[in-house]
Amino acid sequence: MYDVKIPVLIVGGGPVGLSTALFSGRRGVRTMLLEKRDSTSMLPRAPGLQARTMELFRAAGLGKDIRALEKGNSHAYFEGGIIKVDTFSDIDNAELLESPSLDGPTVSPERVMGCGQDRYEKVLVAKAREYGADVRFNTKLLSFEADDEGVTAVAEEAATGNRLTIRADYLVGADGAGSRIRQALGVERVGRGTVFNALSIYFRAPELETLLKDRKFILCYASAGGSLMGLSRLHGCDPWLAAPIYYPEKGEKPEDYTDERCVEIVRRAAGKDIDVEIMDKVPWQGAQLVSETFRVGRVFLAGDAAHVHPPAGGFGANTGIHDAHNLSWKLAAVRAGWGTEALLDTYDAERRPLGTAMSEQALVRNRIRHGYATEQDRQDFVDDVIITLGYRYRSSSIIGAEGSKVLTPDLELTGEPGTRAPHVWLTRTGAGGEERISTVDLFWDDFVLLHGPAGGAWAKAAVKAAERLGVPLRTHAVGPDEELRPADRDWAAAYGVGAGGAVLVRPDAFVSWRSEGDASAVTDPDAVLDDVVARASAADGAKAGS
Repeated sequence: MYDVKIPVLIVGGGPVGLSTALFSGRRGVRTMLLEKRDSTSMLPRAPGLQARTMELFRAAGLGKDIRALEKGNSHAYFEGGIIKVDTFSDIDNAELLESPSLDGPTVSPERVMGCGQDRYEKVLVAKAREYGADVRFNTKLLSFEADDEGVTAVAEEAATGNRLTIRADYLVGADGAGSRIRQALGVERVGRGTVFNALSIYFRAPELETLLKDRKFILCYASAGGSLMGLSRLHGCDPWLAAPIYYPEKGEKPEDYTDERCVEIVRRAAGKDIDVEIMDKVPWQGAQLVSETFRVGRVFLAGDAAHVHPPAGGFGANTGIHDAHNLSWKLAAVRAGWGTEALLDTYDAERRPLGTAMSEQALVRNRIRHGYATEQDRQDFVDDVIITLGYRYRSSSIIGAEGSKVLTPDLELTGEPGTRAPHVWLTRTGAGGEERISTVDLFWDDFVLLHGPAGGAWAKAAVKAAERLGVPLRTHAVGPDEELRPADRDWAAAYGVGAGGAVLVRPDAFVSWRSEGDASAVTDPDAVLDDVVARASAADGAKAGS
């Protein structure tokens, strides 16, 4: 009856879909991915990889492969910030619009990196296939039907016209802003809609490098001629990427932008009659829209299919990759037999508020850069490092979280439930000797209970609870005389616990629960951890009403 049976079917072969296949395969979940294009991206889009994104690639075993794609030291360009000029020839008089914080040695073991998706998508495909993913290009989803037990989909191979009937336990729609999957589900979107229209112009202009005098920047806006055009540095200069804004309300449309007109736009922004060769043109909309739900039964939405926002801040692909990571460990838990539908529900509960918050921040940046920000916009501005690494989850899987804000004014990675576990360098002693790792490196497949030298009772209670519930869990003692020894700062202080305290961290490196004191302070530590592990994992056996 079915040509293919697969646990997870993914539609969309951009960074989000490929990451879903990669992360799922790394956890032993077989996937099939359908992409209507005939290959990975040929254009250097989405070039800024955040520190958190690099952490996820690091954990998935391809951090070095991605880092090897870096051309020189791209970090200097991030430090150059967002600038504005009249023309690129006037680079010496550039105005600094934003100087975002993006990473730091006490924040993450990774640094931001510049690399276009034309390069890193190839690595994602290769690694996803290595982990068992069936990635099929030139294959289009025609239709799907979901029921209580799974999803039946029909796809067509463009080269042969052959049709495949696919049966999957779950479907992930990573098919972009115009997602046909979202439309078929009837999921509405809320937000401000289209904010502006732009045209990405990919071009070569050897003289432009000389005009810019090796000035480092993430993005440079030129306002020559009364129209704003952004030039990206992170894409490199072969080709360059410029993105002028156009106005449909004035009768302008993408097809009006001939190669000749695009050459003139680039020259006007440059302030000089330089040689320009147009390589490609792609129209797009800067919009702010968030789906009203990221889950409908057996179908999930991720990336632009779930949330779209202006590119200011570079949150789009990164946020989608984080969607993929959040969803993949939960789908793996279900496949392993201990996860439940309640755990899958936390995907929407955690990622949708974040998608909304990030889209609002992208709008704030858009208004600042385009010159019509209000004082309220400037007050609402949250630094990039908080948006990319300091966001907070609130769901049934998080126990003891305080407040309801997804983003806080300051970066607070202090071990509080709902936040990414703090990065602390550790020295680990093993059979091969000593090695230097980050606490972040400890989190991937299992729940992890970290405790101080006097926190053994918490560890014993956690192991008992995990065994009863069938939840994978490891415990690690951290201290001067333990297997894991802090190498750069006090672990307990960083995580907000004492020598007898403990922290339960999920497979995605987010803190689920914390006890600042030792187990002697409670009547029955076994009962406490039984409840905590059940709630954190949403495993069968969680107490009613918790």
